[in-house]
Amino acid sequence: MSVVLSADSRRTETPNGVMTTLASPTQGQAGRAVWRVDARPGMEGPVHAFDAEVVWTWIGGAAVVELGGERYEVAAGDTMVLPADVSRRMFADPVRGFVSIVVAPPGTQVYNPGGVSEPDACDLAPKGTERVVPPWVR
Repeated sequence: MSVVLSADSRRTETPNGVMTTLASPTQGQAGRAVWRVDARPGMEGPVHAFDAEVVWTWIGGAAVVELGGERYEVAAGDTMVLPADVSRRMFADPVRGFVSIVVAPPGTQVYNPGGVSEPDACDLAPKGTERVVPPWVR
């Protein structure tokens, strides 16, 4: 049994928001990675995919999620089960942004579908065909 105190949570800031690791293999020795996403109002996330199923639950604000060519509007109280290896992109509400809790298997990797990097991708984003474990999943 582990307790991860709020003060000990790992925070990673990107141009789109803040990811706070609540539990992971390296934080609390958890068998799953659990993190909170605080997306900035009007955030337009990059096109990307994960190599494992990822579960998102919105606890504040709203978003539009593009998943495999479909668009879904979600808000506080909604949950999406995003399948592995399906292209996705998220757009935060322009006024409220969104807050979500996300769960994924440990070691889950993110990558660019088709191996094409976003031209303005942040330093943490995978480059070309690279696959990376985001810091909030470790």
